[in-house]
Amino acid sequence: MSEWKKVCNVSEIPFLGARVVQTAEGDVAVFRSNGDEVFALHDKCPHKGGPLSQGIVAGKTVTCPLHGWKIGLDTGDAEAPDEGHASCLQTKIDAAGIVWLSLAERPAC
Repeated sequence: MSEWKKVCNVSEIPFLGARVVQTAEGDVAVFRSNGDEVFALHDKCPHKGGPLSQGIVAGKTVTCPLHGWKIGLDTGDAEAPDEGHASCLQTKIDAAGIVWLSLAERPAC
């Protein structure tokens, strides 16, 4: 059973942006897409460890601010021709609009 951590109200995450959550395993970037979907990745680009939370969100990708790698928010995978993977974490939004973060890595990611 996973442990869930309360993050904030979804409206407190910038539209097409991110909020950083500190965990025992390191910083996690929680992203908000244009459809108010919420995704979470460890806040390190698989290329050189750049802060994904400072990247540009477009659709379901974030572009690393250091070298321009595009990482899928729903998969954690770098888009070709780049190769790499950022660990994903599960999120959910409850009926009150509160975002929750699972501290266990998402199985499909």
